[in-house]
Order: sequence, then C-alpha cells, then structure tokens
Amino acid sequence: MMKKLTLLASAVAMIVSCSALAKITPEQAARLNADLTPVGAERAGNADGTIPEWTGGILTVPEGYTPGDHHPDPFADDDVLFVIDKSNIEEHKDALSPGQLALFDLYPDTFRMPVYPTRRSASFPQYFYDATKQIATEAELVENGNGLANAAIGIPFPIPSNGLEAIWNHIVRYRGVAATRNGGQAAPTASGAFTFIGFDEQIMFKYSHPDATPETLMAENILFRFKQSVTSPARLAGTALLVHETMDQIQTPRQAWTYNTGQRRVRRAPNVAYDAPGTASDGLRTTDDFDMFNGSPDRYNWELKGKKEMYIPYNSYKLHSNDLSYSDILMPGHINPEHTRYERHRVWVVEATLKDGMRHVYGKRVFYIDEDSWQIHVADLYDNRGDLYRVAFAHGLNYYEVPTHWSTLEVYHDLNSRRYIALGLDNEDRMYDFSVTLNDNDFTPAALRREGVR
Repeated sequence: MMKKLTLLASAVAMIVSCSALAKITPEQAARLNADLTPVGAERAGNADGTIPEWTGGILTVPEGYTPGDHHPDPFADDDVLFVIDKSNIEEHKDALSPGQLALFDLYPDTFRMPVYPTRRSASFPQYFYDATKQIATEAELVENGNGLANAAIGIPFPIPSNGLEAIWNHIVRYRGVAATRNGGQAAPTASGAFTFIGFDEQIMFKYSHPDATPETLMAENILFRFKQSVTSPARLAGTALLVHETMDQIQTPRQAWTYNTGQRRVRRAPNVAYDAPGTASDGLRTTDDFDMFNGSPDRYNWELKGKKEMYIPYNSYKLHSNDLSYSDILMPGHINPEHTRYERHRVWVVEATLKDGMRHVYGKRVFYIDEDSWQIHVADLYDNRGDLYRVAFAHGLNYYEVPTHWSTLEVYHDLNSRRYIALGLDNEDRMYDFSVTLNDNDFTPAALRREGVR
C-alpha cells in the first residue's frame, strides 16, 4: 500500500550538481512562485491524493478564537482514517521511521498512531515570504557551514542542496518576532508518576524582525535571545537561564548564563550546548535536542538524503487543548495516543554523522523535516555503537494569529530506560503570547538575576 522511501530526482540532481556552499540561480528562485510554495515545498499534492495541494495554509483566524485562548481545532470534524498499531504495522512501515517502528516494538499493547486526513495548514506572513524570495539567491553558509550570511527574515535555502542548508532552514524558520511561554515539562516514571517542572520563558527572534537586514544581523551577530526561569517545584524555583544565539558560531560561539538561587549569582555557562543535559530533564534529553535541534552544527557531517512521504504528528490541536489536564496526556511509556493526530506529509530527510575526533552522546541523528514549514517533526537518535538510543517528536500546529507553524509539545523517548520527557505542556497554563514587546534589555545578565527567587 505504501511506497518505499525514494529519493526525488530533483533532490538527487541538486546534490550531485551543487557544491556545498552554492547559491541558487534566479531561475531556481522563480520556482517559488510557480511549482514550489514560497518556502520551497512542492505545491502539488502526491499521485494518490493522500497529500493534497498546498493552497496557502490557514489564511484566517477561525471563528470563536480570541488572542490568549488555547487554539480551537479548525479540523475538529475530521474523522480518523485508520489507526496504525502493532497488528497492521507491516502495511505502513515504509512511511514510518526506524524510531517510530521501535516504539511499536517497545509498547506493542499501548502505542498507536491515529491517522487523519492531511491538512497542509502551515502559513506565514507575507513579509516572510517576500524575504525568502529576496534572499534565496544571496544567502550562503560561512565558516564551513557553522555560520549564515546574506540572510534575514526568510528561509535562506528554500531549495537546499545539502544537509547543512536544510538544518539551517530549521534553525532560522519563522516563529514570530517575540513570544512569552508558560507551562513546563514532565518525565513520568515507569509507573506513570511525574513531577511537573514549570517554566516561564521569553524569546526574541532578531532574525525574524520585519526591520532585520543581513547587514544589521551580521553586525550584531545574533539570531535570537532566550530567557527561561523555573517556577516549580519549590526546590528548583528561581533557577534561570539566558542564551544569546549567534549567526556565526565561529566568530562568536553561543553565549549563555545561569542564575542559581542557592548562590544568588549569575555565572557564565559555556557548557549549555551540545550534549549537556537539558534543564531538569532527568538526563532524558540533551541541550541541543531542545526545539528538536538547536545550536552549532559543527560536530557533525550533514547529508541531505532526499524526501519521503511519512506519517508525522501534525495539527495537534486536540493535544493542545485546555480541556485536557497533564494527567490526561501523560501515561507510562508514552503520551496518551487518544489525543494525538498523525498525517501523511512529505519530509526532507537529513542525516547527521558525528565527525572524527568530535564527542557527542549521539553518533548519528536522522531528522525528518516538514517541507511546508521546515519544522523537524521526528528525529531518530543513535548512540556511538550505531544503535537506536532515542526518538523525538514535535507535535505541531498552526498558531493562526501570527501565523506560524510551531510545536505545541515535544516528546523525547529514551529507548533504553523506557522513559520519556514531554516538554511544552501548557494545557493548564496561559497560552503563548506572540503580541508581547521585548527588547535587548530584557535579555541581559542583570535581567536574569531579577528572574531569580530570593
């Protein structure tokens, strides 16, 4: 029933014919108004109609939505087409990743994937589309791919010729200009018991600001600024993190600071990068797992494998709903599949292999990147022996008041410990605020100290 993973002929041609840092031609860029969408996805549907044509995504705010609400599901009337479980996995395995297949083996009685009609809902502001077309022939990688130049606001490589370009598209994809987020994470034990770790977060995307230019971004060398403070439980409350992420990670590596309530001091934190454990994560994810991948790509060789059609979490409005409690979502082994939604989409497949002489707990990482948004939706993570170690999911949706496509919940499964961590739980908390105005003074070490509980 399902097609085997195949490389698209166009992707193969690009990989063979383009050098590692080549720019695209004006003729290629013209495709963004023709057979490709403004971000480089295939505008047409697939041959059997299971993936429809992209017609602009969600273009209006659905009736009944008010800013500040958890987003009502615009596809609430969709019926489940079928459910993938251990009994029918052979019929669907060609459209699943090795990590997804491993979860069916690990939890044969409980893990399942309800598959819904595919809705190509991803949409973005017009100024972002305009910027993508403008920079498409000029953007380039620098410092052996560890930096980005001649780019601002838009997707720098809408027609990628290599894996580094594709991962940079994910890193700088549009997620609004600024946002505050409330909520947190939990890592259930084998019995399903969990402690909720609450966060308040602020993020300012300098790269995406309407006034950003390649010149101003390169002069400041900042992609985004991020601040996080722990709000619960009491033993962790007040711990805080500040990150300044750079465009050229060789010129200036990521800058990070932490505030420790016990010491009441702000300290530089150069280890907040790569495979250092994530904040209060019980060792279930690395720092560069956050947002499915973040930070410098310098420790890996990156290969663009092509595209495949795949079942990925998408339009996850049910999982996002404030009608659910955290206990409704979290269960032993994995989140409750009753509240998940999977759809068939085309994804770019990017494989990252650890360079000789470099150290990381992941020897190989395979990322499955949605063609319509450049959001990584699934990641298979291998240890240094070549064995599957972890599998991660980004359950995404369209925040239609912006608009942008972003995750509502990220889930990282550790296959060895049979545990997982769910990051981004906000069903019982305030919704993202994309209308907030933030400035550089909100992201200084002094501002970090003010976040602390004294």
